[in-house]
Order: sequence, then structure tokens, then C-alpha cells
Amino acid sequence: MRAPPRFCDDSFLLSCDRAADLYHRVASRQPIVDFHCHLSPRDIAEDRQFDTLHAAWLEGDHYKWRALRADGVPEELVTGSATPWEKFRAWARTVPHTLRNPLFHWTHLELRRHFGIEDLLEESTAEAIWREANRQLAAGRLSARGILALMRVEAVGTTDDPADPLVWHDAIRRAGIATRVVPTFRPDAAAKVDHPDRLTAWVRRLSETVGAGADTFAGLIAALERRHADFAAAGCRASDHGVESLVDEEVTDQTARRIWERAIGGTPADAADAARFATWLVGLVARLNQAAGWVTQLHLGPFRDPNPLLAARLGGDAGCDTIGDARQGPGLVRLLGALARDDRLGRTILYNINPADNALFSALPGSFQDGAIPGKIQWGSAWWFLDQERGMREQMNMLADFGLLSRFVGMVTDSRSFLSYPRHEYFRRILCDLVGSDVETGRLPDRGDWLDHLVTAVCCGNARAYFRF
Repeated sequence: MRAPPRFCDDSFLLSCDRAADLYHRVASRQPIVDFHCHLSPRDIAEDRQFDTLHAAWLEGDHYKWRALRADGVPEELVTGSATPWEKFRAWARTVPHTLRNPLFHWTHLELRRHFGIEDLLEESTAEAIWREANRQLAAGRLSARGILALMRVEAVGTTDDPADPLVWHDAIRRAGIATRVVPTFRPDAAAKVDHPDRLTAWVRRLSETVGAGADTFAGLIAALERRHADFAAAGCRASDHGVESLVDEEVTDQTARRIWERAIGGTPADAADAARFATWLVGLVARLNQAAGWVTQLHLGPFRDPNPLLAARLGGDAGCDTIGDARQGPGLVRLLGALARDDRLGRTILYNINPADNALFSALPGSFQDGAIPGKIQWGSAWWFLDQERGMREQMNMLADFGLLSRFVGMVTDSRSFLSYPRHEYFRRILCDLVGSDVETGRLPDRGDWLDHLVTAVCCGNARAYFRF
């Protein structure tokens, strides 16, 4: 008879013996293939030594920022001018208020797996945890590369702008570290046609990087093609696109040219034209990707910077985005259909941010599989607001209902924090609980070879093969 569970013990999230066996014997031993994240390649190249727990843990974590604001913590203690210790102490005060939020689980998994600290974080334990974590950080073992080694991260796909000259990726390759680190092509800045000031500043950067003008429409296409080739030479395996929704219409080059030229001339595109241009850009890059054998990742649905007051104070990318409710199906079907019609549909991963779209995103890939590549069109892991226990369970259950769980490429951190890798453990425990519980209730046969293969494949094997790491 199993002992009663204790918080975050070996049986955490594992409801039966077969689930525990699959996790501890199989899943926990697999390396991590983190094919989509927002880690800094500079931090990896320089093997950043984090001077405090705040720098390693809170500095860029939007999830924690949102929780702090929701707990009534003033912005000075979130992203403002307070000291690192004051910001950490504010987080410690907030943690007991995160009960039943995934942050409560992640916080304590991250303290345990990196620092061996099993105390619950609260205001009364904050100073001791701060001192012990900082002592370990000062010892040098938990540098940027040290954390990757500790967590057995086999491969990392960072997120990189085409205007980035990739100097830090060059430095990483020369350093010869054990973790393979590759760039990911993220051209979203080219779609800022509704913000001409941002667009022209980015075009200047892109022009400097390629050594040729990218302000004309032809110059933009040439520059993106050039950078696509440069990224390929640097080991890139994928592009990534963050789009609210794709339009359900054919966007010709002539239409895209008109929108581009007006924006470069200083006239912002309206919402409809901005969506048209973003859709055209995704189609352009998807075709380049198919020719190069890359993966196209589509992150669809968020409302960006909906709060104008916070956006004005903090700028973009400050943890203020939220779940959007745009209609996703028609534009997505049109894009995939056009690519398939032209025999230009390559490996593609679809991520939804709104759980109302789960059925659409789980079923749609089956309409575009072609038998050439296992799991060629994927429904990606539960993303952003959905990457908690309920979201992960629902995503994997529905994927199994409508597709092949066994071909799923699995979890990504999608994080800016080097300490976020225990989220893979979280995912793996949930995966093993789903499979193990099905065995214990007779829904699946207890075929060890089949079950071990399924768990290994979803943990890392499928991603390794799909991205050709």
C-alpha cells in the first residue's frame, strides 16, 4: 500500500504505482530537448554568473510579475527601482497566496531541484532561502551553462530576431559546450506595419546586419531570405511567429507591398491591413522553411499590451498580455490549405492560447498529414496560460482522442528563466500519471515495451527527431 502523499514528494502528481514506475524508471532519466524558449544566448555565451536569486529567478519571469501585481504589490517591487532583496521578499510574501496556482508548484520544484531547498517559501523563511541560494550561486556551479548541465538539457532553441547578427550564437559554437544551442527565426518585428516608428527603427537594424537596404518591399524580401540562410548556417531548425489570428483571404504580394510602402512612408496600417501583412509574412517564411527542412511554429491568439496605462509605463513584453478570443479556424485552414496545394507545407506546430480552441487545434493537424513524416503537423504543448496541470492534462487527452499522443513532440519551457526547467518534470509527471492510470484502470494493456517507448518518445525522442537535433 502506498504511503500517503506529502507535498512535492516522490509521488507528486503520480496517483498510482504504475504511474510512479513510469516516471522514476523512464521519464526522469530522459534529457531535455527545449526546442522553444526565450533564454538569452548572450547569457549562455558568457556563462553568466547570477549575482542574486532575484537575477536568476525573478528578473524576467512574467508569470511571477503577474502574480505579484494581482497580490497588490506595487510596481516598484515588481519591475521598478527596489533592490533585488526587496523584490525577492515581496515574492516570498506572495507565494502563500498562490495556493492552487501552478506558480506554487513551480516555485518549490525550482528551489528543490536547483538548490536542494525544501523549506516552503514565505516571508519568515525568505532571508534564510535568499542567503543559501545566493551562497550556491556565488560558488559558480549554477551559472547559465551550469544550470543547463545540471538539468541535462540536450538542446535549446532560443528566439532570435532576423536583425540580430547572431554573434552570441557564434561564440556559443566556438565555446563547444555540451548543450546544443541554436537560434530560432522570429520575424515578428517585420509585421509592425501599424507602428511605423518601430518598423523603421527595425529596418535600419536589419539593413545594417545584411549590408543592404531593407526599406523597400523587394529589399525586405531579399533581407529576410539572406538572414534565413544565415540562420540556417548557424544551425537554426525553426521559425516562430506570434500572431493574434490569420486572415481568411488570399494576401497577394501586391497587397503586402501596398501595406509595407505606406508604413515605411509613415502611415500606420489599420488593424485589418496589419493582420493581412502578418498573414502574408507567415506564408513567405513557411515556404522558405519547407525548402530548408525547418519547422514553422505558430503561436496564435494573445491580446498584446491590452492595458494602455501599463504599456505606456513599462513598454511591451512586461507580463501584461492575455488570452485573446479571435476566430482561429478559417485563416489557419486557408494558410495550411494554400501551402498544401502548392506542395509547400512543411513541418508545422500549432499552439493555441485560448482553451476554447482545443478541439480545433487537436483535430486540424489530421487533415494535413501526408504520411511522409510522423507527426508532421503538430498540436503543440499547452502554452502560456494553459501550461498548468489542468491545461496539460486536457491537451494530452484531447490529442490522444483526435491524433497520436505517441508522435507528440512534448513540452517546451517558453521561458526567459534558466531556473524554469523543472516545468519539464511537471509535464513528465502528468504524462506518466495519464498513462499509468489508464493501465491501472484497464484502459491500456500493461505492455512495458509499448509504454516505455511512448513515454521516452514524448519526453524527448520525438522532438529530437522532428527538429533533427
